[in-house]
Amino acid sequence: MNLKPAADVQTAPLAALGLVGGYLTARETQIRPLGGVVLALAGGYAARTWVAKAGAAQAAALGAVYLGGFGASHPLAKKVGAWPAVLGVAAASAAASYALADRR
Repeated sequence: MNLKPAADVQTAPLAALGLVGGYLTARETQIRPLGGVVLALAGGYAARTWVAKAGAAQAAALGAVYLGGFGASHPLAKKVGAWPAVLGVAAASAAASYALADRR
């Protein structure tokens, strides 16, 4: 399998896809670890681009936003509902990815 060069990948949609797709996969299959696989694959693919475009420090920050969003979506869902929580953290992760990596 040939991957697109890291510097050519747009990570904002990838970060959003990982969070939304991971949630949707877990919800529809009732297999939470499968949702985690989707989350991890999208995050790993985005991380390689974050490092290439923005460096290790920014990649670590973006990884923290991505994983932090995943973690924050759970208590947030109890307050606003599952879909608004997931969409909110996905939008935040996508915005951070655009601002720190994709915009370059």
